[in-house]
Amino acid sequence: MADEQTGVGQAYDAVAELYATMFTGELASRDDELALIGELIAAPPVAVGKLPVGDLGCGPGEATALLGGLGIRAFGLDLSAGMLAQASRLRPAETFVRGSLLALPFADASLGAILARYSLIHLPPAELPYAFAELRRVLAPGGRLLLGFFAADPTLGDTDRPVPFDHKVTTAHRWPVDALAALLPAARLTETARTVRLPGPGERYPQATLLAEARS
Repeated sequence: MADEQTGVGQAYDAVAELYATMFTGELASRDDELALIGELIAAPPVAVGKLPVGDLGCGPGEATALLGGLGIRAFGLDLSAGMLAQASRLRPAETFVRGSLLALPFADASLGAILARYSLIHLPPAELPYAFAELRRVLAPGGRLLLGFFAADPTLGDTDRPVPFDHKVTTAHRWPVDALAALLPAARLTETARTVRLPGPGERYPQATLLAEARS
């Protein structure tokens, strides 16, 4: 794993138990994201081909369990051994593995869909193209990728570039949605939907999603 990725994993190790407690049930109230997750798993390689769905950057595994509860094959992956320990403790019926988004331990075209919810935010911006290429490598043609991330905030002077900020665990970036979407075509990923919403209670920045499909 790259040094930056190793450091991120260690930072999450230190807060894994607290994180698992604080964010329990958080996804259940996100109707916009839940609708997109429905579109994610409707991808033909999942719905027809029965390929698995990876929750990459799974943390304590809440989204992994949600995916599994929808009747599909799902697993979680995370850098943090501490987070994976919490995920296995809280959701023992699910499968969890350790790995980096920059070197995924999966064969080419082996996944039908990927959920990457706030898991790319800690990567240095220059590494995003490599991460997208790796995500595309493991996606089957027609598979889908759903990203969740912090969006740029024009009220803070954000323009067209990612901006680092003091995330409570370790440095993260908020991204202009157009700038992040512009990285997809080089990895043979085509945007099919996006959402942007204002910060909710307890949130500092706008929140965004991008849904993309893997081209042949």
